[in-house]
Amino acid sequence: AFDSMLESYVLDATATRHNMDALALKYLDTTTISFEAIAGKGAKQLTFDQIPLEQAGPYAAEDADITLRLHQTLWPRLQAIPGLAKVLSEIEMPLVPVLARIERQGALVDARLLGEQSVELGEKLVELERAAFAIAGEEFNLSSPKQLGVILYEKLGLPVLSKTAKGQASTAEAVLAELAEQDFELPKVLMQYRSLSKLKSTYTDRLPEQINPRTGRIHTSYHQAVAATGRLSSSDPNLQNIPIRTAEGRRIRQAFIAPPGYQLLAADYSQIELRIMAHLAQDEGLLYAFRHNLDVHKATAAEVFGVELEQVTTDQRRSAKAINFGLIYGMSAFGLAKQIGCDRKQAQAYIDRYFARYPGVLAYMERTREQASEQGYVETLFGRRLYLPEIHSKNQGLRKGAERTAINAPMQGTAADIIKLAMIKVDDWLSSSGVDARVILQVHDELVLEVRDEQVPQVRETVCRLMSEAAELSVPLLVEAGVGSNWDEAH
Repeated sequence: AFDSMLESYVLDATATRHNMDALALKYLDTTTISFEAIAGKGAKQLTFDQIPLEQAGPYAAEDADITLRLHQTLWPRLQAIPGLAKVLSEIEMPLVPVLARIERQGALVDARLLGEQSVELGEKLVELERAAFAIAGEEFNLSSPKQLGVILYEKLGLPVLSKTAKGQASTAEAVLAELAEQDFELPKVLMQYRSLSKLKSTYTDRLPEQINPRTGRIHTSYHQAVAATGRLSSSDPNLQNIPIRTAEGRRIRQAFIAPPGYQLLAADYSQIELRIMAHLAQDEGLLYAFRHNLDVHKATAAEVFGVELEQVTTDQRRSAKAINFGLIYGMSAFGLAKQIGCDRKQAQAYIDRYFARYPGVLAYMERTREQASEQGYVETLFGRRLYLPEIHSKNQGLRKGAERTAINAPMQGTAADIIKLAMIKVDDWLSSSGVDARVILQVHDELVLEVRDEQVPQVRETVCRLMSEAAELSVPLLVEAGVGSNWDEAH
């Protein structure tokens, strides 16, 4: 079996669109009949069963013809690059029925709990609105950039950090976040207001409306051909963005529940990207830390701050964690200084000391930048490619951004490949073993399953083993699993 959309995606994930109409134009120089051309647009758009046969027939036949012609064009190109052909045949295509089963299964959600939370969030939003009015000394529309700009910059005299294309002082989220960090009261309140407002409109108000009346469950849609790194994305609802570090976000997860007689099992890869970094860089210090099951952030803190492992403080560990993850994402000394609350010079000293202690990481980064510049792409451990069109850009900002992507993409892409392979393995076992369990969600590096009470120990042990065996790295792939009556409790 083949899928022309996935063939296009594996061939070049950075292409903006992989739908049939766009691919027909790109590869076949053919403009296809659009659905709107035969069905109309907007509220008056017809459903396919309402379209006359003399229009529906040619439209459907063209779809079949174009799909086959696209396959005949794309598959030879993939075969010419064996690594990509393997990604398609061993990862993406076997994943299609797995995702179909997860979508069809759906997740059970407690609409009553969400309703209660919605009311509470509404009350908090009213309180925050009042607090904003008190600070401003007048009432205004918190959602109006124009009114907000007047209050922040003209009335309160806050510093203008950025301007819009039209020359107005910006009230964008990033600007408000920076002003909040500088300890200005109104931006702090506004950031809270926006965060809770988004949770309310996106989740607590919307999720109950998305419960299927026939199944009583929410059925998200997973997308394989969207994220350039190979990660899955989801929509209707998007389950990837429910915050886990806030009490409000965790309460939304509490509404994802197990039916009577079942438990939810959440199995999550531990620090997978750092482990992939250790494997790719082959740095002795990182390899030692992971092979000996050390707390890697604590081990980094001991190295960077020059103290014994037992003497590492909580603050030092937190700073080391910011360094570990920050360097993966190409964070500068300026960015690190901002995150851990020190000056730029001190942050640069920490980064220099990190690279002195972990020279393999620095060598990996330099090697990857060179390869990206020579080849125009980077690869995951499994051969997935990410092309970097801006790697030779004359614009320094675009070029530096492409270099950061080049360093991070092999890690993020390999992590995406590993979770996909794990999903295929787990699905194979669930289908053949006869256990009363099924995968209901996949979010980032985590699988959530619904499991019959008495079978939890067996499923937990097997799922953790299968996930850890999904790839062979130079360090162990550690999987942590929790169990509970709801998603928050299990995580």
